[in-house]
Amino acid sequence: MKRMRWYDHLSINLFWLGLNIRNTALGSVFMPYLVGIFAPEAIKNTALGAMRSAGLVIALLVQPAAGLLSDRSMSRFGRRRPYILIGALFDVLFLAAIALSWNYWALLISVLLIQFSSNVSHGPLQGLIPDLVPEDQRGMASSIKAIMELLPLILVGLTIAKLVGAGQLDWAIFATGAALLVVTLITMIFVKETPLKEKPATPFWPPMIRVLGMLAGIVIGAVAGLVGGGLVGGLAGLATLTLADTQTALAVGVGVGGAVAMIVAVVTGVWAGALSTLGKEARQQASFVWWIVNRLMFLAAATSIQGSVFYFVMYAFGLTNEAASSMTGSLTSIIGVFILLTALASGWIADRVGRKRLVGISGLMAAAGGFLLLTTIWVPNLVMVYVAGTIIGLATGLFMTANWALGTDLVPAEEAGRYLGVSNLAGAGAGIVGAGIGGLIADYLNGIRPGLGYFAIFASYAVLFVLSTVSLLWVRKES
Repeated sequence: MKRMRWYDHLSINLFWLGLNIRNTALGSVFMPYLVGIFAPEAIKNTALGAMRSAGLVIALLVQPAAGLLSDRSMSRFGRRRPYILIGALFDVLFLAAIALSWNYWALLISVLLIQFSSNVSHGPLQGLIPDLVPEDQRGMASSIKAIMELLPLILVGLTIAKLVGAGQLDWAIFATGAALLVVTLITMIFVKETPLKEKPATPFWPPMIRVLGMLAGIVIGAVAGLVGGGLVGGLAGLATLTLADTQTALAVGVGVGGAVAMIVAVVTGVWAGALSTLGKEARQQASFVWWIVNRLMFLAAATSIQGSVFYFVMYAFGLTNEAASSMTGSLTSIIGVFILLTALASGWIADRVGRKRLVGISGLMAAAGGFLLLTTIWVPNLVMVYVAGTIIGLATGLFMTANWALGTDLVPAEEAGRYLGVSNLAGAGAGIVGAGIGGLIADYLNGIRPGLGYFAIFASYAVLFVLSTVSLLWVRKES
């Protein structure tokens, strides 16, 4: 492979910036803003959670399929860039569809379509570094990739969220599409791929069957979570009924049952997915499977808190949709700064305290931020919200780098790609577990007492952070 110059590292990673601007703008701003307009107030958390979950299922299927197809592409323009271009162009089209949405169902269809198109780009994009960067330069390339993935948290908060806050949704969507087109153009011009001369012999379907196995694991986990949560919640409600009225007993049952449902869904889903994709090797590599449990618990909590902030600040501070967008943008930007700073420093810290220990510390730090957030629900305090968000951001930055490094230590070196591919279960499952279950709990309990739903889900997410650290007890191997 040809040696990379500093600007080559930028050009092959620049599309990550545009892709994550689109992802952050869609997930943190456009979706909650528009769902808040289209969905009835009493079910808006449920409606948003359902939309997120459906989109993540599409991502779980399309991303690896597009990556595998690009592996086999013999296009004269290269293996990856044609898919990146096609996905980006359809992204712009479906962003326009989002801007033109007139009700929840039109928005849902537009969001599902853009999840499809964005993952047509995302899957092949992951192949650029292995394809083009010499092995001894991949550390530098991966560091720049991480920066490009984290910068959008800051940029979107300072620009796109503020446009929506000013009532300029159309301009915000236009800016998102324009940023994506610019980085696409730079990628198409400056990234040089050598066309494949001979199609790989690796078959397409065995890897896709593993993906379907991961999806089956998520489904099994969701069913187990609902059953387990229902049983425990029912028992908790009955116990409370002896001491309090029926409404209080229902609230306790739903709150406790929801938290248990999330925990059971994570552990059962990961083990079911690992067994269906790795077979008996999953038991032999139990430390690796518990690493995925750790990753999924942390990400389910972190991404769900991020997804809930929009409606939480609307409730806590009595804000309009536009004002909530602006405040969420400010909060996201501040958190993004701390995530970026700690992510850059976490490799150095991990070398001194150990990767496993640092992952454990990050879970406890994030839990402290989550519990602190609970104090702001019925006594709103903007400073405390920012402090809690900052603590969670610091913990997330430490976690993201240290956790992935720990995972690479745990997989068999000769099958790293196959094993780390299973970790997609954590990425997709995080949103489904947290947003899907959390949205239902939030709306039901908020109907009993305003704010109670947010108290229950934030407490559940804080417990997930704690349990992410506890799960490390079964991760016994670290190099």
